[in-house]
Amino acid sequence: MTGPQRQHQPQLITYADRLAHDIDGVRTLLDDTIAGAFGGVHLLPFFVPIDGADAGFDPIDHTSVDPRVGSWDDVTALSERYEVMADVIVNHVSAASTPFQDWLTRGDESPAAEMFLTRDRVFGHTPSDADTAVIYRPRPTSPFTSVTFDDGSVRSVWTTFTDQQIDIDVEHELGWGYLMEILDRFQRSGIGVVRLDAVGYAIKRAGTSCFMLPETFEFIDRLTAACHERSMRVLVEIHGHHLDQIDIARRVDLVYDFALPPLTLDALFTGESGPLKRWIAVRPNNAVNVLDTHDGIGVIDVGVDPRDRSRPGLLSEQRIHDLVEGIHQRSNDTSRLATGSAASNLDLYQVNCTFYDALGRDDDRYLAARMIQLLLPGTPQIYYVGLLAGGNDMELLAASGVGRDVNRHRYSPAEIAEALERPVVQRLVEMLRWRATEPAFDGTFELLASPEHQLSVRWTAPESTITVTVDLATAEIRTTTA
Repeated sequence: MTGPQRQHQPQLITYADRLAHDIDGVRTLLDDTIAGAFGGVHLLPFFVPIDGADAGFDPIDHTSVDPRVGSWDDVTALSERYEVMADVIVNHVSAASTPFQDWLTRGDESPAAEMFLTRDRVFGHTPSDADTAVIYRPRPTSPFTSVTFDDGSVRSVWTTFTDQQIDIDVEHELGWGYLMEILDRFQRSGIGVVRLDAVGYAIKRAGTSCFMLPETFEFIDRLTAACHERSMRVLVEIHGHHLDQIDIARRVDLVYDFALPPLTLDALFTGESGPLKRWIAVRPNNAVNVLDTHDGIGVIDVGVDPRDRSRPGLLSEQRIHDLVEGIHQRSNDTSRLATGSAASNLDLYQVNCTFYDALGRDDDRYLAARMIQLLLPGTPQIYYVGLLAGGNDMELLAASGVGRDVNRHRYSPAEIAEALERPVVQRLVEMLRWRATEPAFDGTFELLASPEHQLSVRWTAPESTITVTVDLATAEIRTTTA
């Protein structure tokens, strides 16, 4: 492989240190061990530090590569062979970052004084309980944290995620300039796709949910234009109602299909394809198709709109309940120990579990799920734990107390070699190679009529036509090529 290939080839999602020790190790893995399976890689945060309060999503220095995983030269070398996606953590920085610490030390005399978002800047007063109750946030606690300055004064700053992740005022020139500095650094290293992390929370207005406001869409448009000026495409990371995802997809290059994981599990649990088929009929084609990521399995993405309950979900509340319980049961309740109030979770609307464990470690059903993922229009992304059909890491969960760590295992070289010998992993790698090279996937997609217990699709191109049927009841996969 010499340079980025077709944009719709499978992509690997991975932390450099948890799979291949470092960035150069990721390149070697893609070049040699699993050659031909992937055309790109989403390299999860590799900035200083990779092991902060949120596994790299709380950067101290967003423009520096953590030397424990390599350098910008290693990123450039990787981007010369594969399309590389990297994260811009839009909403916040680490409380340990130099600008924030300088603000605490020097107060309003600090050059960074206007970079961070205070409660007063948005509300102009102490908000009432009613004001804060409407703020949409991924955790049940307050979105504000009181910080003490060196002169003894105290101010309340926005901390949407944790008290160690300080929200940026992205509408101020300092906040915008900070983001542009990151994009310039990415451009110099050949990064082709920018993932806008937590962008839905970036714009705040008093009296609103402070999530996905009209002004947020305007900000996403502005940030997307800045990426395009640097020849980088944009992936927006938003969990929310499926109609919002469709709307966002019209405005950006790429959007996650976060409805796909729960709908695929629902179809395989129940043997009924109706909700999945209805979503396939309307879902955006510029989607990044995932079953698992570094976060949990979302359920808000298929549910009723929590901000407007007149907008129904793709699954009923009872069916979502059954889905969540089905995951817990099939994982022998290990996911229950990692989800919701059972662990230190930011995202209470997600189930923390590997996708392999969510399916009860059933190889056939796991491969059927992956086939569904690979068949749909868009760019399939495979998470590194999912690639190796990994189970829940209960030791890491016990050590960290962070629910999402059950799906963030640190693989040793011996564990990788052992996993690659397993038939389920070998079959998955071959499926990925097929998806990466089959010319029919450059053609036209068609969802075919089929019985309720089946999903049948056809891809047609001048040089090839394939028809694939997945039996949801038996997990049998039938493929014909013409």
